[in-house]
Amino acid sequence: MARDEPLHKSLVRDTTAYFLYLLLVTTLGPFQFGYHLSELNAPQDVLTCKSSSLQQSALHDSLPQCISMNTVQFSVVTSIFTLGGLIGALSAGPSCNRYGRLLTMRMTTVSFVLGSALETLASNIGLLCFGRLVSGLGCGAAIVVVPIYIAETAPPKEKGLFGAFTQISINIGILVAQLLGYFMSKGNLWRIILAVAGAVGLLQLAGLFLVPESPKWLAEHRSPQNARQILRRIRGHKADIDAEVKAWNVDATADDISEEESLLSAPPGSHPAPNPKAATASISIWEALVRPAYRPAIVAVVAVMFAQQLTGINSIVMYSVSLLSSLLPTTAALLIVFVSALNVVVTTLCAPLSDKIGRKTCILLSIAGMGTCSVLLALGLFFGVKLLAAAATLIFVASFAVGLGPVPFILANELVGPEAVGATQSCGLAANWIATFLVSQFFPIVDKAMGGQGKVYFVFAGFAALLGAFIAYWVPETKGKSGVEEVWGKREARERME
Repeated sequence: MARDEPLHKSLVRDTTAYFLYLLLVTTLGPFQFGYHLSELNAPQDVLTCKSSSLQQSALHDSLPQCISMNTVQFSVVTSIFTLGGLIGALSAGPSCNRYGRLLTMRMTTVSFVLGSALETLASNIGLLCFGRLVSGLGCGAAIVVVPIYIAETAPPKEKGLFGAFTQISINIGILVAQLLGYFMSKGNLWRIILAVAGAVGLLQLAGLFLVPESPKWLAEHRSPQNARQILRRIRGHKADIDAEVKAWNVDATADDISEEESLLSAPPGSHPAPNPKAATASISIWEALVRPAYRPAIVAVVAVMFAQQLTGINSIVMYSVSLLSSLLPTTAALLIVFVSALNVVVTTLCAPLSDKIGRKTCILLSIAGMGTCSVLLALGLFFGVKLLAAAATLIFVASFAVGLGPVPFILANELVGPEAVGATQSCGLAANWIATFLVSQFFPIVDKAMGGQGKVYFVFAGFAALLGAFIAYWVPETKGKSGVEEVWGKREARERME
């Protein structure tokens, strides 16, 4: 096929309805991540008893209308979600390598349902914190395993495009939470906002019963022949899958599969018995950290994940309503709904961009835009210029959507071989959760210590400058590279094989 083939033509040729179903169901995991990040933003005042209302809900009368807490306590409730995310991210890599991508995704749905139930029925700070912690476990695991699953099932020429759906789904989750918060931040209705995530978890659990195991993982760990059958089902009967199968580096020829065996191959949602002959060794997190050959990739992924959070995006997602309410008392909540919608639109429109101009270029453009807007937002809040503050917020989020939103979730699959993808993704997402915790826990505290008025955004601008410079120096471009050898060079690739 020609390299310059229009995107819409390659999408029509390479994408099947079955793959779109897999994409829809699996990305409900990242949806939960975005939803839980922002579910407490709009109803903060009602939830913490700062704002009273006579509005009642249909929930049980014994549940209190609000849970009294101060700024520090609310920061703990908000940030403990990231502690669960950190634990989930660290455990998901080994889990998805050993037990498969499918089983790990099913386990995340249990956390989504249980955590949301605990949050919805919470009558005190402790129970609310525990529910947020359990929800974080599932979200941390989901944003490790889902990008891996998408990368292993997406059409090769559109991996960047479909890889962006992790961030698109996160943004949709943020938007839905902000919309519900805008309409339900009254009385006891905030509990319905928390309950919605549990319903989505149940929906995903049901949908996963029609989702197969990743064919790439299946080929490397259990049954190459069955993996080929699953890939054929995902790509369609007319697709040429020989090049993909060859890249597995295992014997997955279909010549020795009888018609009966093909018909009796494992259905979606099930696992065949382990096949020792097809198994390949996976690298643990510790091995990836101590082996010099993997360190450049881990440093690159961790740096990009730190940049995603320490440039300040979650200060907008988690605290924007309270941050902007002093300047825009009547329109802050509505502005944030608009910002969330803009984030979805720009991320979707920019999804093909990393396949066009490169992953690294998108990240650097994103950091430059966010750093500049941090300065403008700080000035707008400090001098009380409403238009400047609103415009800076919008462009800040749009800049995030260009690169720092979608691209970091793609990189681990392109910087290391398949034996270390889970470990590298876990390291990167652990760094992401640590940075998310730092922002969620200390943003309101640092903002207050600096006297408010947006001066904290000068700190985010400084992080953008430092991390942008490091990424420009250290992180390689992966667009158009066929494998680890081409990304890092043949010498580094040979070291990995030793």
